[in-house]
This record gives sequence, C-alpha cells and structure tokens, in this order.
Amino acid sequence: MSSGVPETRTGIRLRSQRSLASSAVGTTRRQGRDMDATELAWEHCRNGQVIYICTSRGIGLELVRQLVASPTNIVIATCRSPSKAGALQALRSSAKGELHVVELDTGSETSIRESVPVVAAILGDRGLDYLYNNAGIMEGNDSPFDFSYSGLLQTLQTNVAGPALLAQLYLPYIEKSKRKVIVNVTSGLASIGTDFGEKNATYSVSKTALNMLTYKQAKTRLDLISYVVDPGWVKTDMGGADAAMEVQDTVSRQLKIATSVTSKDSGKFFRHDGEEIPW
Repeated sequence: MSSGVPETRTGIRLRSQRSLASSAVGTTRRQGRDMDATELAWEHCRNGQVIYICTSRGIGLELVRQLVASPTNIVIATCRSPSKAGALQALRSSAKGELHVVELDTGSETSIRESVPVVAAILGDRGLDYLYNNAGIMEGNDSPFDFSYSGLLQTLQTNVAGPALLAQLYLPYIEKSKRKVIVNVTSGLASIGTDFGEKNATYSVSKTALNMLTYKQAKTRLDLISYVVDPGWVKTDMGGADAAMEVQDTVSRQLKIATSVTSKDSGKFFRHDGEEIPW
C-alpha cells in the first residue's frame, strides 16, 4: 500500500523548536549569508513561534512526544476525548516542554468552532506560526463504483472540510505571526500523476481535494506558506505492522520540512523526505 495512511480526528499545537531542523528545503539570509535550517528554526523560536498541529493516535502522538522533549516547546495537543487519551496525558510527566490538551474533533463543525476560544486563551497575544492539519480517516479499500455514500461524505467532512474550516477560523491568529505556515498532511494516493490505480477511491478523492484546497490557500494568500506533505506508509494501528516506515522517522522528517520551508515552497506537494511529488 502507498503512503499517507491517517489515524483519527485529533490535533496539536506547539511552540518553537531549535534541534528538530537540520536539513533545509529552503534558506533565508542573515548578515549577507544563507542561514541553514537549524539557524532558521532557531530564528523563528526567538520570534515567539507557535505551531498548531491536527494529530492522531499514531503519528500525532509521536509528534507530541518529540516536541515536548524540548524545553523550548509549548504544545497544545487536541483530541476527541481528553479524559480517554491515556498515552497523550502520560506525556505530561516526562515533558520538558509545556503541554496542553484540548478537546477537538475535526469531523465536527461544532467541535472545531468551540476549540477556538480555548486555544485563543492559551495563545494570549501570540500569533499562530503553524497550522498543522494531520487528522484524517479512511473508509478502506473501496472503488469508485463500490463505496459507501455516507462514508464518502464523512471522509470529505473530516479530511477536507475540517482542515478548511480550521484554516478559516484560525487565520486571524496566523496573521499575527511572523511565520504563517499551513501544513496539510495528505497521501501519495492523492497524486494522479503517480497513478496508484483504482484502490482506496474515497480516501484518494478526499486527499486530492485537500491538495487543491492547499493550492488555493497558497495562491489566495501570498503572505502565507501553505503546502501538503505525504507522511509515507507508517507503522501505526491503521498503517499496520507491514508498513515501510517507523513513526519516529516520518515525524522527524516532517518537522525538518516544517521548520525550513520558505515562501517559494508554498503550494507544493512534498514527500516526508522533502522530495516533490507530482500532482
């Protein structure tokens, strides 16, 4: 199976990291020279970096784990039922950074809207540097002539409408930031050019729509950096034990991209290793 298998509907937000970026997709300049990714990420940290990430049990939990390992990070992790998120809550005891847990279901418009004032209170007067939409669901290996109508609608609501509404509602906080990045986690199955054939029709359609949403975001707001990333086929509950990649590897690679992209990368489709994927 190809890449980008998601988990469930949850989310994270975080603030600043110095050590997670070591290879750049792009560079910027300071004092007449190019800054590498590590310097670039640290520069953002000094400017009050806050990252919002929609996450999941597998990949999302590992995102939180890596981020709270740094004392410079403030992470706001969201999930559908905080009281039942034992593995997430357990990270509080080992976290070197600051961890908040907020209720959010990206398949529910009401839940998304209700999350805004809660997160706004945590952010205070700080801008939101990153909106990282990692949430998603999969109906299974259906086909364009054999699928569940209700399942298709639910998949589109969670995988496309949810990230779209999150970007709309959190845009005022992104606008206050000096970084202004939207990351939408997609799948290699969304690529028409790669040609994965007929499999996983509903999921593929939803992720291709997410790609177009991201492209439109990039073209509409040139002051933002909006891109999609394929996390790969990862060993999670949904990806299965036969998947090609360990969860910690895709997370570290995705964070390197997130902290090093520049405006020239807006509207692009990346693999977890930074390679571009055909639309």
